[in-house]
Amino acid sequence: MAQPFEDWYKNLPVVTRTYTTACFLTTLAVYLDLVSPLQLYLNLPLVWSNFEVWRVITNFLFYDRMGINFIFHMFFLVRHSKLLEEGSFRGKTADFLYMYIFGGFVLVTLMALSHISPVLSGLRVMFLAPCLAFMVVYVWGRRNPHLTLSLFGLFNFTAPYLPWVILGFGFMLGQPPALDLLGIVAGHFYYFFADVYPQTSGRRVLKTPGILRALFDQPDPLPTAPQPAQ
Repeated sequence: MAQPFEDWYKNLPVVTRTYTTACFLTTLAVYLDLVSPLQLYLNLPLVWSNFEVWRVITNFLFYDRMGINFIFHMFFLVRHSKLLEEGSFRGKTADFLYMYIFGGFVLVTLMALSHISPVLSGLRVMFLAPCLAFMVVYVWGRRNPHLTLSLFGLFNFTAPYLPWVILGFGFMLGQPPALDLLGIVAGHFYYFFADVYPQTSGRRVLKTPGILRALFDQPDPLPTAPQPAQ
């Protein structure tokens, strides 16, 4: 039984494997009372005043305590992160890692704005890990626009609608939509700047830093040609 799991784990692509392992180890540390969630959650006032900068990272590593909710999020994260990394990001490990970093930056920025604007205060959350997972699902759906999915065999829909189907299903079960909405916003920011804008303008504004490309020995991409006018 251990061998199939070991083979499955080793076959996960590097970014997906590294991130999910970090999430599991963080959750295990909380389960064993080695660390408290209060030491991990995103508290920007503490980051600014006490320089507890680790919170900017650790809030992305804790989904929930060991249980059904943790397993549910890990399933969706591993599945769609693996599909993305082995699909449209095949051979682009640096770009895939940068997608995670960019998504995290957008989410933390939204949290900073929620401390400034009363309009966004309702979106304030303690842990952004579920939002990051939802961002991955959103980008995967956008990168597979013609793939048809089914919800429990009741109705069919194409992959770009998957985040909205999950959001609606969760809302009917009484789950607040803030986490899913934040993930959709971060995912759409990435999708627009990585896929839409370069195709329409011919300019790539979302460039993976050279240090990440050097880390994974990934060459610079060729310039994107603008689409002909209709």
